[in-house]
Amino acid sequence: MSSKILFREKITLEPIQEKMISNGWGEDVIKNTITEKIIYESDGLKIKGYISYPIDNSKKFPCIIWCRGGVGDYGAIDEFNARGIFGQIASWGYVVFSTQYRGNDGSEGRDEIGGADINDVLNLIPLADEIQNADKNIWGIEGWSRGGMMTYLCLTKTNLFKAAVTVGAISNLDCENNSTYYKYLENINVNINEVKNLYDECYNRSVINFPEKISTNTNLLIIHGLNDEIVSPNNSIELSKKLNELKFHHKIELIEEGDHFLKNHREIVNNLKRDWYKKYLQ
Repeated sequence: MSSKILFREKITLEPIQEKMISNGWGEDVIKNTITEKIIYESDGLKIKGYISYPIDNSKKFPCIIWCRGGVGDYGAIDEFNARGIFGQIASWGYVVFSTQYRGNDGSEGRDEIGGADINDVLNLIPLADEIQNADKNIWGIEGWSRGGMMTYLCLTKTNLFKAAVTVGAISNLDCENNSTYYKYLENINVNINEVKNLYDECYNRSVINFPEKISTNTNLLIIHGLNDEIVSPNNSIELSKKLNELKFHHKIELIEEGDHFLKNHREIVNNLKRDWYKKYLQ
């Protein structure tokens, strides 16, 4: 079987950076995990990303895909943050896979913001075959902001994921009424003068329009800051209402005074995520 991971290299940081990681994400990240930058194949394209996993090879660990936010290189994860963000989840006992998406950070192709680039997320799944301590039978997925939108779209395409977490996620690209999202459309070369095309592109990326397509095999945790000025918390509130109508198993956590990045609520968010994964990724 040919390798889907075309390149992999362990991330090595300076001692002062490792100390910052320990202070910010915990000593276990440095002591007990490895994070690598990778290039992998997705639809014939070379895509950059990361993997992070526990050093312990004596047993298998569930897998989690982490979907970044942002558009283009804005929101791309650098090596320092990859070591911290993904290393922390790995320190909880998981193997983490993440993509920068096509067209970003030197990856081939063009970022479509929820179009064919969804495959860059799903094509991380076969990479578990090449990680010694990955339990490829147990999967979770997590997404922040635009990454939350990517997560929702992935959940309409597969029933693989037993648990999902979204944070500040976009569920409704309401492009006709909110010019904030035009920047997304510019990146996928949509002609904003063609209203029908504009509507179609937004509709197909907005899970609020088809929540019944989300896999019922997935236990979904929705987290959103009530002071989020980038992605309105109504994205999560309205989606939760529709999921309630469908009797879909999920939980919504609205964080008082939380901004888009929930930077002053990291401990709360980490505890919510960790408990959710512990409960459903078994």
